[in-house]
Amino acid sequence: MKKIQQFRAFPLFIFMVSLTFLNSCTDDDNDNEIVNQTITASDKAALIFMLEEEKLARDTYAYLDGLWSVNQFANIKNSEQTHMNAVENLLIQYNLDYTILPVGEFANQDLQNLYNQFLIDGAVSSANAFQIGATIEDLDIVDLQSNLDATTNSAIISVFEKLQCGSRNHLRSFIATIEISGSTYVPQFLTQEEFNLIINSTNEQCNQ
Repeated sequence: MKKIQQFRAFPLFIFMVSLTFLNSCTDDDNDNEIVNQTITASDKAALIFMLEEEKLARDTYAYLDGLWSVNQFANIKNSEQTHMNAVENLLIQYNLDYTILPVGEFANQDLQNLYNQFLIDGAVSSANAFQIGATIEDLDIVDLQSNLDATTNSAIISVFEKLQCGSRNHLRSFIATIEISGSTYVPQFLTQEEFNLIINSTNEQCNQ
């Protein structure tokens, strides 16, 4: 995982931005999907990792919402819980052992380190908080793609593609707010070309 650059402190902006979000980027049909494929050790590791990465997003947005009381964080936090549920459903269907730790705690040390740094940087200003939101979605899109490239399991592919769709919408939302403030975001995980393609595209219907 690439090391995230230290966020610079930005002037404090008060944003009254109300955007519409897709709180659910997964399909209820997944709950009833019959899993009839053999799952590999790599697939299991990917599911457990992505469960924690979606938890990283949820926990961070809950913290930032508590600090800045911005609807954007509250709405996307709920969407991240839906993402967690989608991954957890696959773990349950495949009868795989997993643990969801308390808020702010992660088994993966890289994710724990990111969360700890996000708490520090997110308290600096609301502008920093939106930079963190963009960074999380940037990372999530790339990690989901890495796992998509590594699996042939159609159930996992279906769920991860929908989560990635949701993350692209979330990234667009954060970038819109950052640009309203007169600031910019430099992608840290996506290539500039990939980032531009996402930002210059309209929001997607992830349930279709």
